[in-house]
Amino acid sequence: MKTIAIAGYSGSGKTTLIEKVIPALVAEGLKVSLIKHAHHEFDIDQPGKDSWRHREAGASEVMVASRRRWALMHELRDEAEPALETLLTQMSPCDLVLVEGWKFNALPKIEVHRKLAGKPLLFPDDRNVVAIATDESLATDLPQFALDDGVAVAQFIVRHLALRRGSLHMVKGA
Repeated sequence: MKTIAIAGYSGSGKTTLIEKVIPALVAEGLKVSLIKHAHHEFDIDQPGKDSWRHREAGASEVMVASRRRWALMHELRDEAEPALETLLTQMSPCDLVLVEGWKFNALPKIEVHRKLAGKPLLFPDDRNVVAIATDESLATDLPQFALDDGVAVAQFIVRHLALRRGSLHMVKGA
């Protein structure tokens, strides 16, 4: 599985850009998955629902399934947050995993930078930044894209990672 991060500070436009990149990649025939890092406690379950009650009762994993989708929730309790590499082993085979967040991990990344957010740039110090999506012109030789140009970013990802339509590059756990 090939991976690339869409990284930047909060408020830079990462999620909005990803919403435009994914359909462009899928239109190329690629199977795309995503891992998003949350910096705060989050819950995909609803308090009072059966699955929530089972987790609250102490279950370490709860799977909810229907004919449309399934979700597996794993409670860490007192365990440390797993490394991105560990989480990637839990993903089903696909052509590409987009990683939202993990801006300081050593993986190729497209930096998302919004001038008005007032946050520092990653690329001067992070050699893993391979391109930048931004709303300003920056003094760098790195490829630059407009914040809303999901098609151009997707095309860059395909070229940069040498992705091929429908070619699963790695099987789960390999």
